[in-house]
Amino acid sequence: MAFEGYDPYKDALVVEEETIWPEGVANFDESVRQAIERLAHARPETAEKLAYIKLPTGFCRRITLTPAQVDRLVDLLKNHREEL
Repeated sequence: MAFEGYDPYKDALVVEEETIWPEGVANFDESVRQAIERLAHARPETAEKLAYIKLPTGFCRRITLTPAQVDRLVDLLKNHREEL
């Protein structure tokens, strides 16, 4: 699969989101996984591996997380929860 950079035009037409997790990453409970995925898709321009898949009604944004990206998102999540 060819990874693309962030494309604001395609991103405005995203109707589905997909996240692919790296193997060997610690098992998180479902609520933490969902929070990490929401953070990743809230900032698609920071994704290291991003692809847009054409659908009949728009695009699916597929972010393939790297272990380093998961670590950064976990840190962001921890910092965000401390602020609440």
